[in-house]
Amino acid sequence: MEVLLDSCKFCDESADVFIENEHWRCIYDKYPVTEGHTLIIGKRHTMNYFECTQFEKRSLIAILDLVKIFLEKTYKPDGFNIGMNIGEAGGQTIRHTHIHVIPRYLGDSENPRGGVRGVIPSKQDYYG
Repeated sequence: MEVLLDSCKFCDESADVFIENEHWRCIYDKYPVTEGHTLIIGKRHTMNYFECTQFEKRSLIAILDLVKIFLEKTYKPDGFNIGMNIGEAGGQTIRHTHIHVIPRYLGDSENPRGGVRGVIPSKQDYYG
C-alpha cells in the first residue's frame, strides 16, 4: 500500500548532506540495506524521475559518479545496485524523486546473481 503523507519527508529532511550539486543532495539511508546505502534526493519536489527536467537528469548522472567515487574510497564495496522505485506497483513509498545507491559486498547475499531482477524473486534466477 502506498504511503501518502501530508508533508514530504524529503522536503522536510534535515539529515546530514555529504554531497550535493545544483539539483541533488545525498544522505545516508535511515534504514540501510548495506553499509554506505545512500539516497540521492531531488532538491525540487517532483514525484519521480520521469518528472525531472533534462538538466536535472544530466545533473543526476554527474552526482551519481561522485557518490560512487566517495563510496569506493570510504567503504570499498565489491559492486553496486542503483535503483528507483516509481509508483505504488514499483514499491515507491515516499512521493519525492530519489535514487538508492546500494554498495554491495561479496557474501552480503546468498545469491546476488540477477541483481535488481530480485525485486520479483521468482524471476531473479533466469540463468539456471
